[in-house]
Formats: sequence, structure tokens, C-alpha cells
Amino acid sequence: MNRIHTLFQNKQKQVLSIYFTAGFPELEDTVPIMEAIEAAGADIIEIGVPYSDPIADGPTIQDSNMIALENGMSLKKLFSQLEGFREKVSLPVVLMGYLNPIIQYGMEDFCAKCQELGIDGLILPDLPMHQYLEEFKELFEQYGLSNTFLISPQTSEKRISEIDQHSNGFIYMVSSHSITGAKAGISDEQKAYFKRVQEMKLKNPRLIGFGISDAETFQTASSFSHGAIIGSAFIKIIKDSKDLKADINQYIQSVIK
Repeated sequence: MNRIHTLFQNKQKQVLSIYFTAGFPELEDTVPIMEAIEAAGADIIEIGVPYSDPIADGPTIQDSNMIALENGMSLKKLFSQLEGFREKVSLPVVLMGYLNPIIQYGMEDFCAKCQELGIDGLILPDLPMHQYLEEFKELFEQYGLSNTFLISPQTSEKRISEIDQHSNGFIYMVSSHSITGAKAGISDEQKAYFKRVQEMKLKNPRLIGFGISDAETFQTASSFSHGAIIGSAFIKIIKDSKDLKADINQYIQSVIK
């Protein structure tokens, strides 16, 4: 069974997913950061595959993408770094990236490599639903990869139901109609959106992302969903860290306290 499915079977609340960009802040930091995230008590690791035009991401993550690319990170390099990582990391691992580098690599080769390494799922923000269903759904299922779609406050209930029907891992609830980046708190308008989706009784678990940065926003998001995703705030923590393991532990512990 996919590790994502196992996680949500065993944990229904306060699931914490941590996003970071592969090859950032230094090229060879990828696996050490994964180990530190697991040791600190998070539940899912989301690895960003650096891309020159990350459309869904705000300045902090865009900056980390540029630094990682300058460091020499690529999809091929990431796969070489991840060889044998399952000997050290047991958490579900999701790759978040954009279609262009994956299609250049070859979609079936990419999926096969993910399965070989022990990757559990994918988040591809620029993959349209119709293209997924027509071209890639069978491929993803063949290689045991869960595909995650994003929804936002502007997504209609009809569309949300369609996404729920065709998802097999979790649904990524974007907290606001904007790019990623820590915002100040969670507004009543956002809470109304969280509640509206919560009341739809979807079959897939929901994780809320964009603007989650600390214990307060994590707890609020988790009260309307199965948990939350933290990205930009975590990137800021590791950017200038002199001791990744200690700083990651301190930050994640402060969120889940």
C-alpha cells in the first residue's frame, strides 16, 4: 500500500507536510534535510524539483529554485541523490514539480524511476485534469504514484467533486487565490472556504497550504482539514541556517507543539 494511504488511515488530524526545494541551500543538502524533517516529527516530505518558471510559487520559493539551479540541481541529479534514501527515511515522499522537465526526461521513465526509488506521489500544478486522465492516469497507477490536484477558493464545487473523484491520495487546498508565501494569520473569508469544503464530505483527505507558517496557522488549518503544508516559512528557516538539523528540529517542534 502507498505510504500516503497508510498515513491517512492511521492519522486523521494535524498531518504536517513540509516542502523544501531540492539542492537548496546547498546542492547536497537534499537527503540530510529529509532526514532532519523526519526526525523532527513531520508526517510528509514534499520535495520541490527546481524549475526556472515556478508559476504557483512566491518570491521565497522562486528564489530557492534559482539558487538550486545555480547550484547545479536537475531532475537527473535529484534522482541520483535519492538513490537508497529509503534506508534512512520512512515518511511518505511527494515530488512537486512542473511538466516541462518531466516530459523532457520522459514521463514513463520518470514514473518508473520514482517507483524504483520509493517516491509515493506527485504534485504537478500545471498538469490539466483532462491531460492527466487521457495520458497519465494509467501510467501513474501502474507505477504506484498518487497524484495530487490543487483547489482554491475560486474552484467550483462541481470541479472539487470531479477532482475528488479522480484523486487517490490527498487534495491540496490552496488557502487563498495567490502565490505561495507566509501571510499574516488566516482570515474569516479563508475559514468560510475551509468550512465549505469540509462540509462537502470528500472521500480524499485535505491538506491546506499557502500561508501556513507557525503553530497558530497550523492548528487553525488543521481544525478544518486533515492538516497543512508548510513551504515558504520552512525555506526561510533553512536558507541561512548554520546547523540544519538543529534549526529544522526547533522549527518543526514549534509548529506541532
